[in-house]
Amino acid sequence: MVNVLVTGGAGFIGSNYVRHALSVHQDWRITTLDKLTYAGRLENLKGVLDHPRHDFVKGDVADPSVAGQLVVSADIVVHFAAETHVDRSILSAGDFITTDVFGTFVLLEAARQHPGLRRFVQISTDEVYGSVAEGSSREGDELRPRNPYAASKAGADRLAFSYWATYNVPVVITRASNNYGPNQFPEKVIPLFVTNALHDIPVPLYGDGLNERDWLHVSDHCRALDVVIDRGVSGEVYNIGGSNHVRNADLTRRILQLLGKPESLIRHVQDRPGHDRRYSLDTTKIQALGWKAKVPFDQGLADTVDWYRQNEWWWRPIKQDDPAFKAYYETQYGGRG
Repeated sequence: MVNVLVTGGAGFIGSNYVRHALSVHQDWRITTLDKLTYAGRLENLKGVLDHPRHDFVKGDVADPSVAGQLVVSADIVVHFAAETHVDRSILSAGDFITTDVFGTFVLLEAARQHPGLRRFVQISTDEVYGSVAEGSSREGDELRPRNPYAASKAGADRLAFSYWATYNVPVVITRASNNYGPNQFPEKVIPLFVTNALHDIPVPLYGDGLNERDWLHVSDHCRALDVVIDRGVSGEVYNIGGSNHVRNADLTRRILQLLGKPESLIRHVQDRPGHDRRYSLDTTKIQALGWKAKVPFDQGLADTVDWYRQNEWWWRPIKQDDPAFKAYYETQYGGRG
C-alpha cells in the first residue's frame, strides 16, 4: 500500500483530489491533514470521510508535532494547504505568510529527514508570474507576484525548489491556472456569482470586467497531478492550464444565461488594488508527459453551475448563517458600489 499525505484535503482542490485518488488508485491509502479553517470543511469529504483507505487528521501544517510526523510516514506528499484568496490577502496578509510559507517550511524540513519519500508535490499557482500582457508564461519565466497571496505562493514555490537543490528532496512544483468545479468556497468568483444570482442578489463585478483568466476544471487538475507524480522530474516546475481564456465580464454573462437571470444583476464595483489584468500559461512541458485538459469550458461551467443549483445544502449555511462570511462580504463589497 502506498501511503499518501494530502495537506489541505478538506479544501476545494484538495478534497476533489482525495476523491479522485481514492477512486483511481486502489493501492493508495490517503491521510488528509486539514486545519478546518473557514474554507476547509468536512462537508467537502462527504462520502469518503469514512472510506476504508482514508484517514482524516485535524491539524495545522505549521505545527511540526503533527505535520512532521505525518510526512515521515508518507511515500508521497501532495501539498495543497494554503490560504488562497487574493482579496483576503489584501485585507490581512499575515495568515498567508504563516500557512503558505512557514507551513511549507515545516513540511519540507520533515521531508528532508525522510529518505524514503518518493515525491513531494508543491502546489503553486499561475499568479506567481504576475500579470501577462501578451503570450503565455513558461516555467522558466521571472516570477513577479503582485499581491500578498501570490507572493506567499511564490515564496513557498522557491523554498520547495531550494530543498530539492540543497537537500535532494524529491520536489516537483505545479503552477495551475484558475480552477473551477464543485465544492469551491463561495468567496471565489464562480460560486459567488452563481449563489448570488440564484437568489437574485447582485453580482459584484470588479472594475470594467475585462480582466482575463484561464479556467481549468478541477478534475483536469487532479489528472495532471497524477501525471506529475508518476512521470515528473524532481526539481522541475510544470504549468497546468485549461486553455480556456475568458474575460470576467463574459464569464459573468455566461453564468447568468445558464441560470436564466438578467444581466441587470451585474453590479460593477471598484476594482481591487493591484488586480492582475491577464494570466496565461504555456503547458507544453506537461503535455510532453502525456497530459492535456479534457473538460470543455462550456460543459464544465454548465455542470458546475448545476452543482451549486442542486447542492444548496452545502453553501446556504455559509452565505446565510455564518456571521464571519457576512462580515467579510460587507467589508469587501459593501462600500465599493
